Amino acid sequence: MRLALDHHYPATIAPTLRANGLDAVSAHEQGWDRLTDAELLRYCAINTRVLLTNNVADFMVLAREWQLDRERHSGLIFTSDRQWPRTKDMTGRFVSALTKLMETHQDDDSLSGTIVWL
Repeated sequence: MRLALDHHYPATIAPTLRANGLDAVSAHEQGWDRLTDAELLRYCAINTRVLLTNNVADFMVLAREWQLDRERHSGLIFTSDRQWPRTKDMTGRFVSALTKLMETHQDDDSLSGTIVWL
């Protein structure tokens, strides 16, 4: 599984995952924070990256539209601020949970078209 983190998350998560041998990039690193949600989802689909985002409202609508159009995104992982506050001190918890998820779903397309709540 290849992961992309939306710009909502601490910048230290992706480098830590990479240091552990996992394929992860962040919107900050790639300059994707300027992309629209639809552009970001499309980019992730083209590059077979599962997207981690807190923006459930917008991406749920996009996922439904894609489903109606018979398009497949590479997967969405949603978080909520209640259980997963996007603060620097949560980096270790994010890294641990994402590592487990990525090791469980090693194939690039293993979450294709699906939505997972962290």
